Amino acid sequence: MLRRISRRITGRERTTEGDRQLGFVLAFVAGAVNAGGFLAVKRYTSHMTGIVSSMADDLVMGEHRVLLMGAGAVLSFLTGAACSAVLINFSRRRRLHSEFALPLLLEALLLLVFGLLGPRAAHTGSGAVPVLVLTLCFLMGLQNAVITKVSNAVIRTTHVTGIITDLGIQLGRLVYYNAPSRNALPRVAADMERLCTLAGLFTCFFAGGVSGAFGFKHLGYVSTLPLAALLIALAALPVWDDLRGYMRAGNG
Repeated sequence: MLRRISRRITGRERTTEGDRQLGFVLAFVAGAVNAGGFLAVKRYTSHMTGIVSSMADDLVMGEHRVLLMGAGAVLSFLTGAACSAVLINFSRRRRLHSEFALPLLLEALLLLVFGLLGPRAAHTGSGAVPVLVLTLCFLMGLQNAVITKVSNAVIRTTHVTGIITDLGIQLGRLVYYNAPSRNALPRVAADMERLCTLAGLFTCFFAGGVSGAFGFKHLGYVSTLPLAALLIALAALPVWDDLRGYMRAGNG
């Protein structure tokens, strides 16, 4: 059962249902990391629009140190997305099963590092906080690029603005009254499958946010470990398929 789910969600062969399920899982993870991460480092790490706007404010107000921190966050998010693209294209050109699983496995490892070393880093002083911020921004960029590549930019998981915008468009189409037309124009109708997907992404992001905030409030940094375990459970099997194929080829 787990093998079938893992291959459907993170395997090389893609289906619309598999893309949707992966989107829901990653939206939950993004919400948990963003909300829980804010309690840890006092910054939202997937909200690049807000960070760039803050950079503009910091530049005008002469807050150069904060400006550099914002620039580092944007660069880390960008680097994470680029890293995801490198891993995916590397795997794709070699026809590996772990085309999309490798970036998720890297994200899981970073969450493990954050959860296990975060408390020690936080106790060393404020100098460690920027490193934690950059780590979270990197893995958010990594994750967003994965689902973008998987779904051909149809699904996003780390920023809710686009989700709510598209949700509003579909709701507008849903309630639109199609008056009789002499020009035989096509009816305006909502894409119900798309509407349900968007609603599910929003719900999963919010549920993840509640879970992440609750977990960090009561458990601290280790609350990221179950998220890492979830990603490992989903990504491990395609990676293992590639390792097994490599070992068979070597023995042959």
